[in-house]
Amino acid sequence: MFTGIIRGVGRIKRLEPTGGDVRIGIDCAGVDLGAVALGDSIAINGVCLTVTEYGRDFFCADVSRETLSLTSLGSAQTGTRVNLEPALRAGDPLGGHIVSGHVDGLCELLDNRADARSRRLRFAAPDALAGLIAAKGSVALDGISLTVNAVSGPQFEVNIVPHTLAVTNLGERQVGDALNLEVDMLARYVQRLLTTAAGDQH
Repeated sequence: MFTGIIRGVGRIKRLEPTGGDVRIGIDCAGVDLGAVALGDSIAINGVCLTVTEYGRDFFCADVSRETLSLTSLGSAQTGTRVNLEPALRAGDPLGGHIVSGHVDGLCELLDNRADARSRRLRFAAPDALAGLIAAKGSVALDGISLTVNAVSGPQFEVNIVPHTLAVTNLGERQVGDALNLEVDMLARYVQRLLTTAAGDQH
């Protein structure tokens, strides 16, 4: 589990095809991964991956075909900067919201404008996920825990404060970019319960 509080920004240094899957290498110089061990989970742009190799300033993970097809890692390139968050440990503070690292889909950045010292970003969510996003609820975008400011149909807006712009890769995003979207976990279960209940009545 994660909290959506990014601990550092790394850079993709290697993308090695492995018979349909990809082995990804991340340069994380300057990011404190001192407690990371083989088999641990790290979220890369919000995608939960398992550490298969690591050193003082890098780690590697395998990316499955399923993950490549559903997330922005499928179009990632060497040199791309990525948000990093090691898995939550017992006793760690819950600064954001509970994030699983299981991306629900991709959302498109439609608008990026100044709002005082912050930025107001507007996204379009896939139709299947739009109903799971609520004003003042939480979403994770490329692994970043954010509060939804407004919702209109499949579109939603978030406000990005200067600190978040400084410590994540979000300030580099351009209109038209696709970001990994994870909806609030509670919304998933509520939808499932309602769907199941409705099915039982037929």
